[in-house]
Amino acid sequence: MSVPDPTPPRKLSRWPLYGVLAALVVIVAGWSAAWLWARGEAVTRIDAGAVALRKAGYDLAWKDRKVTGYPFRLNVRLSDPHIRDRSGWALEAPRLEAQAFLHAPANWIVAAPDGLTFTRPAGGPVVVKGRLIRMSLSHLTDTPPNISFEGTGLSFQPAAGATPFGLTAAERVEIHVRRAPAELGDEAGLWVSVKDGKARLSGLLERIAGDKPISIEWDSRLSEAGDLRGATWAEAVRNWTNAGGRISVKRAGLTAGDALIGVNSGHLTVGTDGRLRGVLDLSLRQAPRAFSAIQATGAAPPAAAEAAAAIVAARQGNEDIARASLNFEAGQTTLGPIALWRAPKVYEAP
Repeated sequence: MSVPDPTPPRKLSRWPLYGVLAALVVIVAGWSAAWLWARGEAVTRIDAGAVALRKAGYDLAWKDRKVTGYPFRLNVRLSDPHIRDRSGWALEAPRLEAQAFLHAPANWIVAAPDGLTFTRPAGGPVVVKGRLIRMSLSHLTDTPPNISFEGTGLSFQPAAGATPFGLTAAERVEIHVRRAPAELGDEAGLWVSVKDGKARLSGLLERIAGDKPISIEWDSRLSEAGDLRGATWAEAVRNWTNAGGRISVKRAGLTAGDALIGVNSGHLTVGTDGRLRGVLDLSLRQAPRAFSAIQATGAAPPAAAEAAAAIVAARQGNEDIARASLNFEAGQTTLGPIALWRAPKVYEAP
């Protein structure tokens, strides 16, 4: 009896494989089209923002722009970018690199790997270098948007012919601006921190701090933050103050050597003259020494400095700390009833 031949195996169909390959081609083509669209949107928005700033009176330009990062990122590289306003402030860098992931195109990280230079209207340019100089941007349609700046191992070097800058170095500098959640109202937070700064001091601060490091802390809230907008900085601040905007200081401090200026609380706004208005509740350590230095350096009228020194000496407790109120009113800075100097200027009034 013979055994029948086995049925030959069927050949596997290649259609499923072709289907998978076709699906992959469609996915890659769709993703590529989405990346190209996102790239075009990024370029369009950068150009639109540049046009808006130029119309507002800013000088903004760059030498070259490249947008790469396919398939998952948008990388924007600007060569020799600069921006200048009409008051004389300017910012420029040899190179800026920005990056956003394709799934979150509104969240950007911006870095200045070769450092940057900022120019003061009266003092001239200052070159900033560091191990890390970067900034993150998000919620760009909010006013203000969320901004975080971080710099480590920073050095500050005035350019040839420029006047000295207060800091020569800082181990860490952080600046954060955050829009508050909607349930808290039209509010934003501003935090500033300078750690282990080395100062190029003269006059008053040199007498107070000596060669010791300085640190700065500032924690505040801005009301009516959505009204801080305008074609120029001065216009934005005027719109904000007209809407009732003010700064509530939660905590702040300046440590310079053994001296300490601590802000326990306070509120600030800006007058029609462009100068600060408001009051700060201070804690002062080594206050009599500081006001003696003020008197010796002529930073305030001698009689005013002497009277202020007497006030804080009378209020100084056992822990070498005095409490006092610093007032900004009618264009003057006063400690109690003693006028010391002009109030700080926020913008140049017409």
